[in-house]
Amino acid sequence: MKYLLLIVSVMSSLATAQSGKSLYITNCAVCHQATGKGVPGAFPPQAGHFPAILAAGGREYAINVVLYGLSGSIKVNGKAYNGAMPGFAQLSDADIAALLNEVATSWKNTFPDKQKSYTAEEVKAERTSKKTAEQVHALRPETLK
Repeated sequence: MKYLLLIVSVMSSLATAQSGKSLYITNCAVCHQATGKGVPGAFPPQAGHFPAILAAGGREYAINVVLYGLSGSIKVNGKAYNGAMPGFAQLSDADIAALLNEVATSWKNTFPDKQKSYTAEEVKAERTSKKTAEQVHALRPETLK
């Protein structure tokens, strides 16, 4: 019985990990592109930028962006973007964690030292305080504004 539970747990983890890519393609790629490069002047890249968000202390900020969206002017790699991103609070906590892990590890992105994969529990903790897209903008790490 112990082994069966272990196998089910591993299979569940693999299914979640595999779903990160499909979640990204379904929910994010139309703007940020399948390559993660975004659209210059319209939608910022995730490739090469997401690790900078994490390194700047923006782990919770990133969760809030996916949950509640983002509205306001930001700079990414020296280029200005001033649009609105919808939130995806309709996704489960596990789905949002999987999606964030996909972005954090795709296109040569990596987690900064000592940071681990996102968990559903982290997403659940951020979901408890609902925010507007403008409030999420205020959470953007200062070094990235």
